[in-house]
Amino acid sequence: MTERRFTTLADGGTFFEGPRWHDGRWWVSDFYRRLVLTVAPDGTQEEVTTVENQPSGLGWLPDGSLVVVSMKDHRLLRVAADGTTSVHADLSGIGLSGPLNDLVVSGTGHAYVGCFGFDLMSGAEAVGAPLFHVAPDGSFDLIADDLHFPNGSVITPDGRTLIVGETLGARYTAFTIGDDGHVSDRRVFAQMAPTPPLGDTGTVLAALTVAPDGCTLDAEGHIWFADAMGNRVARVAPGGEIVDEIPGPDGLGVYACMLGGDDGRTLLACCAPDFFEHTRSVAREAVLATVTVEIPHAGLP
Repeated sequence: MTERRFTTLADGGTFFEGPRWHDGRWWVSDFYRRLVLTVAPDGTQEEVTTVENQPSGLGWLPDGSLVVVSMKDHRLLRVAADGTTSVHADLSGIGLSGPLNDLVVSGTGHAYVGCFGFDLMSGAEAVGAPLFHVAPDGSFDLIADDLHFPNGSVITPDGRTLIVGETLGARYTAFTIGDDGHVSDRRVFAQMAPTPPLGDTGTVLAALTVAPDGCTLDAEGHIWFADAMGNRVARVAPGGEIVDEIPGPDGLGVYACMLGGDDGRTLLACCAPDFFEHTRSVAREAVLATVTVEIPHAGLP
């Protein structure tokens, strides 16, 4: 594995998440400033919209509208080109435990969004969590209800495979996407370490040796992922072998990553000292950092 080092692109965040490369810029959520931002390749930041109930995953519908996960009120918001914001999908009435989290949106406007499944920040017991399909008209249905913290997700370039990271499962799980956006054929795409049994959150976290968080697909079908417990980004092959890794800058944790830039070879990482709400919400220590890799981006997001 060749040693490379991240360089800082932007700083001053509380907790960056959901990074995307779109229209020649990085787009990212900052949890506790409750902002969606763009960041130019020179590091210049601009505010896109405010999400009072905490933004996370980002994606785009075929008409160019931005879709933003509003975590704590269990909604997907739709931000039009003129900045007008509306509710795209409302999952608030189905009794979810824990916030919504990351998502990926297909080229035809079908979104796939995960949920914590429990109150991570208060240390509630870890339980199986749901993953939802949201159709272009905002209707939704349950894909699975027993994933181990469904998190960063990708869609392959042919639009036919959804791959979902299970942070507490140390694995990626794949589904086949049908013409109507619904999924089938659930299977393990990559098992990177043993999956600890769910239960006491502290015990589960202590047992994890790999914790896939936000992620991005490359043109060889490998996934770069932020290892939420390992202070690194790592590249995993189908099956589960980790074939490359880059440590986070200055010992920081890494919680999401995305390939982008003009040639798709810039890997952006969302970094912070930790992921705890009580510390991140009162500090401005999060950074966005970049490094160049060999294999370019593929698929979505």
